[in-house]
Amino acid sequence: MTVRGVRIGVPICEDIWLEESEEYENVVECLAETGAEILVVPNGSPYARDKADLRLSIVVARVTESGLPLVYLNEVGGQDELIFDGASFALNADLSVAAQLPAFEENVTTLTWRKTADGWRCNGPSTAQLEGDKADYAACVLGLRDYVRKNGFPGVLLGVSGGIDSALCAAIAVDALGADKVRGVMLPFRYTAQVSLDDAAKLAAALGIRYEILPIADAVNGFETILAPVFKGLERDITEENLQARARGTLLMAISNKTGAMVVTTGNKSEMSVGYATLYGDMNGGFNPIKDIYKTEVFRLSSLRNGWKPDGALGPSGEVIPVNIIIRPPTAELRENQTDQDSLPPYDVLDAILERLVEREEPLATIIEAGFDRDVVARVDRLLNIAEYKRRQAAPGVKVTRKNFGRDRRYPITNRFRDFGKALPAPDETLVARTSRASAEAFEG
Repeated sequence: MTVRGVRIGVPICEDIWLEESEEYENVVECLAETGAEILVVPNGSPYARDKADLRLSIVVARVTESGLPLVYLNEVGGQDELIFDGASFALNADLSVAAQLPAFEENVTTLTWRKTADGWRCNGPSTAQLEGDKADYAACVLGLRDYVRKNGFPGVLLGVSGGIDSALCAAIAVDALGADKVRGVMLPFRYTAQVSLDDAAKLAAALGIRYEILPIADAVNGFETILAPVFKGLERDITEENLQARARGTLLMAISNKTGAMVVTTGNKSEMSVGYATLYGDMNGGFNPIKDIYKTEVFRLSSLRNGWKPDGALGPSGEVIPVNIIIRPPTAELRENQTDQDSLPPYDVLDAILERLVEREEPLATIIEAGFDRDVVARVDRLLNIAEYKRRQAAPGVKVTRKNFGRDRRYPITNRFRDFGKALPAPDETLVARTSRASAEAFEG
């Protein structure tokens, strides 16, 4: 199109991402050959780690082949799990950066263009970009903010346990919506330690949110009384632990129904990977800001937030997550003296294996060759696969990695061949023994 006598070429999003092939004509080359003087590219490019480097490399390639300056315009905002981070920029024909707009916020600016002997050159503002953990945190804030606001919720509530996952989610919620739109509920049972009660209260005070304590003993004991005739003669096991989680989930959903506030669910990617969560319990909720954040990253983001907050965040500055929450060994507190590492490998090991299985899709043999224990890798892989049915029923959540659960990783729940004319082969007894014990101790079947 022609603007004030200047021919503007407008390739749209994938028009600059796709390479020329027999099936695809190079749109940028076509525009350059038909008289374009400046390229302006509207994009709906969702955020993922290191995406900025990929975008720049794509734009450099298109500018190099066309010899034209290019303005890369990107959408801003959240749409379910996708976060469009903006970060629009412009390159001159000599590949110099002419302008760089901020990420994770709307921005309208004016670029100044001048005609030279070598074509048009641009000049505009340049804003430093968020990278790494800061960018991930900002994405989580924007994703939760837009999900709540665009769907018309008056606010959010979440279970505050004194643990690090709910603490980080509470901080993200306050940064996204403001303290007056966030409600924390502590739901203690007899296994809830006093330190958890103390830390949860300190967190709520630091964030300035409404905070209530609703003991769940009557609900859990009531369930057990009702089930006593059915469970007579059977040992206590994971079933009773799940009753605690489901009592909490029911109470949170009741408050949500009464007030209209959305329940924020708080499970991290490590837990969602291996099924370390209870359906209709701690998985209850409408949206999860840390669904694509591994546990080791939860620790990093929590420490980061205590010393920094993104521009536009509505929460207080300074230490908002008590240090004791960050340094304390994580625990579900569903039985006496329980810790996550009773049932799972150390999180640094677990997350490293999961990243290779999920994001990189590496074969087990490759992961084992990299130095990981064979039995641990096999166990994590099996837990990842058998937890698929839970993930299908999980709330949507912010995507920050290149492969999140849901739209990026479509894996069948039922994944076995059968010859109906023959009996199924017996499973590997060693593997069954190794995984069934873990299932009995930590995961509902």
